[in-house]
Amino acid sequence: MNEANGIISVIKPLQWTSMEVVRRIKRLTGQKKVGHAGTLDPQATGVLPICFGQATRVMEYLVDSPKSYMALVHLGVTTDSYDAMGQVTETRDASYVTEQHIGAALEKYRGVFPQVPPMYSALKKDGERLYNLARAGKEVDRPPRDVEIYDLRITRWTPPEVWLEMQCGKGMYVRSLAYDLGIDLGCGAHLKELTRLHTGPFDISTSVTMDQVEEACQDGTWRSLLFPVDFPLLKFKAAIVQRDKEEAIKRGQGIYLGLPPKIAPTNDLYRLYSVDGEFLALLHPGKARGLWHAQKIFKLRQG
Repeated sequence: MNEANGIISVIKPLQWTSMEVVRRIKRLTGQKKVGHAGTLDPQATGVLPICFGQATRVMEYLVDSPKSYMALVHLGVTTDSYDAMGQVTETRDASYVTEQHIGAALEKYRGVFPQVPPMYSALKKDGERLYNLARAGKEVDRPPRDVEIYDLRITRWTPPEVWLEMQCGKGMYVRSLAYDLGIDLGCGAHLKELTRLHTGPFDISTSVTMDQVEEACQDGTWRSLLFPVDFPLLKFKAAIVQRDKEEAIKRGQGIYLGLPPKIAPTNDLYRLYSVDGEFLALLHPGKARGLWHAQKIFKLRQG
């Protein structure tokens, strides 16, 4: 079977782990090189990009890309995992909380702020996953990390529950946001539901369910669900080269693209294509002005 190269934007089912989605899709498609771009907790649902073949090499750009969520926060009940799957640790009266109180409390979470990650997370402490330590009844210090929320707003208030929609950067834990909001309001809180609406260029409106994936695998049309390998990279500028420069890049040599400095800042990347439209490489600028080197080379031609 030829290796598939591309990305399926899947809506992760509730109660599935992200790796369960990967394993199921590997069995259905018969593909060996499959991975996901950005873990979702079992209680969360929503957009989970599944990468095949050469597309597994662009997963880092998806993991680092902005994401948006719809979160349901339940006030007055605190859990050890900060979400609905954990054990209740405290129950308090939240009847005094108003939508205005919540709006005021959310102000400090817009922009960059320090956040302490939850114990029930895949982060490591001295080589051990935090969730393993938490399950053993241990709690360790977790240094706060700077995270960023670009947009945060209340979309619905039905006491004692509030719906929040947000767009955030890498590493922001919505569970921790719910927990911290509960502390700020003085009543405690936990994350009851979470849906990822988009990650990078992938949106829930153009994603498919696992049932649709299974159906496409049964009738042999699952490759039609694939987005191209370069889809997550469209935010970068593009260049087209003739055959001689194409071969030079494949040999690991640098090439001159003749791009003026304003178009080619030193921290930028470029998508490189052949004259017949094949995606060849992702380039980064070299030390010499106008010289570009391959950061990643892609082999998308079969055979």
